[in-house]
Amino acid sequence: MNQELDKKILNLMDKAKFLTLGTSVGGNSSASNVFFARDGWDLYFFTFHPTRKAEQIRVNPKVQCVIRPDGTEGINELQVEGLATKITDPEEVEKAYNMILGVTDAFKTFMDDEFLKKNKVVGYYKIKPTVIKYVDFFSDPQFEWREFPENQDSLLKAIVRSVLKKVGLYARAIRVPFFTATIVPVCLGAAVAYHNFGAFHWPLFWWTFLGAILAHAGTNVINDYSDHTSRNDEENKLFSPFNGGSRMIQAGLMSPAHVFVLASVLFAGAITVGLKLNTILHGSPFALSPLFWLGVTGVALGIFYTAGPIRLSYHGWGDLAVMLGFGPVVALGTHYVQKQALVSGAEWNFFPVLAASIPVAILVGLILFINGFQDFLADQKVGKRTWIVRSAEGGDVANYAKPFEVYKGSLYVTFLFILVLGVVGALNSEFATPWILIALLPFLIARKAISMGEDWLKRWAEKDADRQKLPYELLMVNVSTIGTHFSVGILLVLGYWLGSIL
Repeated sequence: MNQELDKKILNLMDKAKFLTLGTSVGGNSSASNVFFARDGWDLYFFTFHPTRKAEQIRVNPKVQCVIRPDGTEGINELQVEGLATKITDPEEVEKAYNMILGVTDAFKTFMDDEFLKKNKVVGYYKIKPTVIKYVDFFSDPQFEWREFPENQDSLLKAIVRSVLKKVGLYARAIRVPFFTATIVPVCLGAAVAYHNFGAFHWPLFWWTFLGAILAHAGTNVINDYSDHTSRNDEENKLFSPFNGGSRMIQAGLMSPAHVFVLASVLFAGAITVGLKLNTILHGSPFALSPLFWLGVTGVALGIFYTAGPIRLSYHGWGDLAVMLGFGPVVALGTHYVQKQALVSGAEWNFFPVLAASIPVAILVGLILFINGFQDFLADQKVGKRTWIVRSAEGGDVANYAKPFEVYKGSLYVTFLFILVLGVVGALNSEFATPWILIALLPFLIARKAISMGEDWLKRWAEKDADRQKLPYELLMVNVSTIGTHFSVGILLVLGYWLGSIL
């Protein structure tokens, strides 16, 4: 152990208040200056979430730092390689808080903000060095190294972590939690088919499911790319887990080219699966069957939802495109595959599945619609003329009363439609089944969403409302809308299944 070197390194650290931090993921690098404090060899700093550095550290904890005190003559600095981790232990968070305040109080207002803490916008990080290079161009030697093998990951741990982080990265890029929007209509189309035909073809169901998921994933990714090219996601300062995209480009986790290639691969996979199904059912990949045209429609809606030159969502057609794609198109496609596999010679009666898909179509559209409340400012700034923008603008403050009436009315229409469809099912078992009336149960969730939304609107309209923070308080309405869609969809599936076996 070189005690003289240790003394020189720690002395230089103690003279500095900030360091230059370098992070990188997939060739996308970032650098920033941060105030830091040290505890022994460990370095602590504060940042906001989700800053680019915080996002990149989450995926790749390997960082590089440069520490050079102000006023240092010549080139006398520390070049640090290390592993950065977010601090989660409450006692260590408190320790980091006090240490940072001992260096600077520039961020104290934010560090003490209860809203920011509750929503995990503030964060504290620790860097454990693996190598410190001491540089002094006017000394001999000019370069000296201090290594910390105890802070190095084992090879196995590094490999496992790298694989898990990569899986998580792509899961975020394709936005896996939102696949419920595809799972529901696929399962519903299959359930109506089973109710209509009394049989089921599992292998073709799984192929249908795969194709739909790939198309949905491609839609999510191309949406991120297109909203980046329009600067929509860059302008969106009120993003959340439910709006503003995956933020892969903005967080420096993937380059725009990488995102575009990923979207292309996903759509290519969806098209390949669709053509395979068409070949199985009709003997040719390009046979002009209902499945072929449903596939063309679905892919076109997915691509041109935000992509040029059409950009449906930028001209007020986005909600309808989502309703059509994640309602009738997916449900009809699934139903047709089952029908063709089980009773290929019969005429396709698509009205039962079309009717069944309408409630989930409305509800998936409402997910997008309510998310648009938080997107209002960014959409308005880049000329994205959603129905929220069209109906809420006109004053100094967005007037969400009109769009919320549309949201509320659409929820009531959805459950009224389910009630009518269930009654029709009691009269005509070939068209529907009264068992789907169990899908009325989530009205309790919808009513809670309406109540929370109405309360939120009152606070938004107050003269002294904090309109920087209020959009985040709408998140429970976003969650409830997603919950309403998924629970209604699953209960409709269950209802058609019960109607088939009882």
